[in-house]
Parts: sequence; C-alpha cells; structure tokens
Amino acid sequence: MSLGLESLRVLLVDDNWHMRSIALTLLESFGITQIRDAASGSEGLRIAKVWPADVALVDFKMEPMNGVEFTRIVRNAPDSRNPYLPIIMMTGHSAVVRVMEARDAGVTEFIAKPLSAKTLLNRLNSVLYTPRPFVRTRTYFGPDRRRRADPAHRGPWRRFDDGDRSSKATHATPPSKPTDDDLVWEDS
Repeated sequence: MSLGLESLRVLLVDDNWHMRSIALTLLESFGITQIRDAASGSEGLRIAKVWPADVALVDFKMEPMNGVEFTRIVRNAPDSRNPYLPIIMMTGHSAVVRVMEARDAGVTEFIAKPLSAKTLLNRLNSVLYTPRPFVRTRTYFGPDRRRRADPAHRGPWRRFDDGDRSSKATHATPPSKPTDDDLVWEDS
C-alpha cells in the first residue's frame, strides 16, 4: 500500500548511528527513498545548502551543534536555502523546557523517543498536509506557535501590546505606525 510519500526528500540529522538507522528504516518503510543523513548539525547544514530537502528530521541533543542551533540557523541565516523547511525535532529528553526551547527556535513538530512508525507518520502528515502559517516578529521566525484557536479571544489582535485594549474599545486597534514587534504572516 502506497502512502504517497515516495517523492518526499528527507534530511535526517542525528549523531547517534543507531537512532539514524531506526529512523532510516521507518522512513524507508513509508516508501521514502530520497533520504540524506548526517551525523551532526553542521553536516546537516552543509547538506541542506546543496540538497533541496522537503522535511528535516533532527535530533535535539547533538555535539558540537545541537538541533536547536541547527533550527535557528535554518530559520534565520541570510544564506539559508529554505527557511520554511518543516523541521521535526526528535529527543529522548521531552521535558517541557526542552519542548519550549525547540518551539521557540522554530521547530515545526516534536517527537519524543523512542520513535514509533505511527508517531513519525503522524508528524510527517501534519507538516505536509496541515502546515501552519509562518510568523515573523522581532525575536522569532517560524511556524505559528499557537496550535488552536482560543474561543475566548475577541478581535483581530492577540498580543497585549497590539493596540488599545481599554474597556471602551469594541475591538483592539492597531498601533498608529507599525513597529518591529508587529506580527507578519508569511506564506511558506
């Protein structure tokens, strides 16, 4: 049975050979054959500059460059080939602080190890078939970190400093002139 992933190009970055072999086996079982693997974040960046990956599967904890640093460079380096590259972070350390650090670096999805075929396929389907819009602020560039609509939210603005939020206002008003902190939605 075909999963429709045969043409997908995956960059796999993990310094642990055993984990790379497990991930490679899973990706191949999905019918993915265009896979480049790297044993470090810096090697992964070198591959990303010359090979057009559709998705990156990256380990969190690597030496000398970890997955968070890899993600920040992909998202923000002026010479990045694809700052919109979907990045799925893998880690055996899924404490909330690590998830938040990866999210704030611009990771698209997160997988706690041990990897399972079901979880990996779900994350691939998520980044491919329901991509989130990208957001640029003064301090962040990456997929929108809000995963759900807040039913209590009223109006177009979602930040406290987006405009007038006084009780007299029927809705938030934008600042009189844009600032670096203004939210910019970008198509990927």
